[in-house]
Amino acid sequence: MEQSHVETYPFAPEQAIVQAVAERDKITAIVKVVVRTADDWGLSNAEAAALFDVPTATWSRMKADNYKGVLDQDKVTRASLLIGLFKGLRLLFNGPLTYGWPKTANVGPGFNGKTPIQVMCEGGIPVMMKVRQHIDALRGGV
Repeated sequence: MEQSHVETYPFAPEQAIVQAVAERDKITAIVKVVVRTADDWGLSNAEAAALFDVPTATWSRMKADNYKGVLDQDKVTRASLLIGLFKGLRLLFNGPLTYGWPKTANVGPGFNGKTPIQVMCEGGIPVMMKVRQHIDALRGGV
């Protein structure tokens, strides 16, 4: 019996595994991008804090560029997903939905009339990943 010779590729290279960030310059850059994304999407402080899974007082320090903590693996993952979603929306839409889609009620599967922000805040990282994949699929990528 002849065996097929098929190369397999890992889903993501090992060096792409999300790790905690402790370097001050990297933390500052990541926090600035996440804050700018939340501002562009018109999120309230409570929504942004819930999405990034931090207390509102911590979010306020982040917005004021006064955050002194580190970013654990959870926060770096959330930042990566938010940045990817932001980029995907900019590639997919040209107009108000570019920044408005995250707060627009959606009747599609998985949203049930809620906004993407609501479902991501309620579902955490697993739902954030699904929303990101949804946008990637809409624009023709996976």
